[in-house]
Amino acid sequence: MCWCSSSSTQCQSICRSGPSMYPSSDTPAISTIFRMTAHGTPRGRPAAGAARTAVILAGVKTEDAQAEDPRAEDANTVLFHTDGRTGVVTLNRPKALNALTHPMVIRIDGALAAWAADPAVQQVLIRGAGERGLCAGGDIRAIHDDAKAGNTASAGFWRDEYRLNARIARYPKPYVALMDGITMGGGVGVSAHGSVRIVTERSRVAMPETGIGFVPDVGGTYLLGRAPGELGTHLALTGTAVGAADALLCGLADHFVPADRLPELTAALAEAPAHEVLPRYAATPGPGELADRRGWIDHCYAAATVEEIVERLLGQGEPAAKEAAETILAKSPTALKVTLAALRRAAELGPLERVLAQEFRVSCNGLTAPDLVEGIRAQVIDKDRDPRWSPATLAEVTAADVERFFAPLAEDRELRLPPPQDLSRG
Repeated sequence: MCWCSSSSTQCQSICRSGPSMYPSSDTPAISTIFRMTAHGTPRGRPAAGAARTAVILAGVKTEDAQAEDPRAEDANTVLFHTDGRTGVVTLNRPKALNALTHPMVIRIDGALAAWAADPAVQQVLIRGAGERGLCAGGDIRAIHDDAKAGNTASAGFWRDEYRLNARIARYPKPYVALMDGITMGGGVGVSAHGSVRIVTERSRVAMPETGIGFVPDVGGTYLLGRAPGELGTHLALTGTAVGAADALLCGLADHFVPADRLPELTAALAEAPAHEVLPRYAATPGPGELADRRGWIDHCYAAATVEEIVERLLGQGEPAAKEAAETILAKSPTALKVTLAALRRAAELGPLERVLAQEFRVSCNGLTAPDLVEGIRAQVIDKDRDPRWSPATLAEVTAADVERFFAPLAEDRELRLPPPQDLSRG
């Protein structure tokens, strides 16, 4: 079953395989949480203060992901082959919406390094198995267990994942990402840093981390910090999932191709470079929502604090602005304030590598904060949709609370990425 109440073709095409997305209560789960503004109210108990927020959980078993050796996993979770001149990466966990695990990240990074040095491979294509999405994110159940136990395995995953994000951004050959269907969190990280980013009418692109007490990572603050006006701030704080037109507007994608033409496009890429192929398939997407809302979005989100942003939204007299305020108020107050600070600092940091280093600090420091464990508990484990944030209100989150997330790590724990010119090497 699908928790969203929409009867739209887009919703049905993404969610029609419902039962595999909602594991039974005794099944360990990889999950991603996101808000789909077009879907209305989820069935069951909504999150406190967000009755209109729809939550979709994509679940799979995580025994392999929690193995001691991060490389010890079925090799079929990610597939590699060459098709003519193109190296093809297929994320192959369709029942899990192709959620990323640590072994998958390691294998993808290794394949990209090898293909960068192979003259027979002239471009790379990444896609997701199945029809529901490219990638729904990462293993947040494992992160919950790690944080609750006071361990640091998640830091190892993030270190390798962020290195992969940087490699993709600096890849020396065309990197074509098919962002068809659900593309969220870690899925954005393996796609939106590429040089050729393709969305379809089924695309739903989001960085939904504030809903689980976390902060956008995988270069998300870099990408959203460079969106026009304050659109990125809106998406980061609310976690809103956007379709093709809005993804293009926000700079998260480059081209729209109808989903039914993706097989033809993929076949054509085996014979010719992307810049020659794309003009035959690219089209104009249907209208989005954000362009008509730029006026109040840019005004409201330009405020200096989250509190003032919410106050401005509530004072707009626009139903969509009021809905955005209500959505924000349901998120972790700490995560909201840290996210706003991270976005604004990212805009001043320059290259992606510096932003990823900042995100690594924020993510690692967030492992010991209470809201990450609580947010995942409420949305994924107990599924009561009623997180008890600590502190519970924006007013209670101090500047010192925020600054703690940006504190330097121990010298041997900092993320130190190679210079951009070295990222294509193994």
